[in-house]
Amino acid sequence: MKYFLISDNVDTLAGMRLVGVDGVVVHEEEEVREALDKACADPEIGLVLVTDKLIAKCASLVFSYKLGRTRPLIVEMPDRHSDTTPGDSIKRYISEVVGVKI
Repeated sequence: MKYFLISDNVDTLAGMRLVGVDGVVVHEEEEVREALDKACADPEIGLVLVTDKLIAKCASLVFSYKLGRTRPLIVEMPDRHSDTTPGDSIKRYISEVVGVKI
């Protein structure tokens, strides 16, 4: 199983490449769609990391891929340019799904 990164930042991609994760840097919604199509077409890719700023920019697109496909797993990933801490997105998911504020 391989990881694949879709990022809006060159620094994030460079850091992930140091640990063996390939990916692309994109900025527009159509580029995100193309990158997701590429990742979904590769049977070796099991996990797609998408930076949180890209998800905020084109949330409906990313969530349609998440809900409409069983593979790969698409995960939001904060990077050093994020406005939130990694725990904030987890807390938000729990609040939305369970209805309990942490």
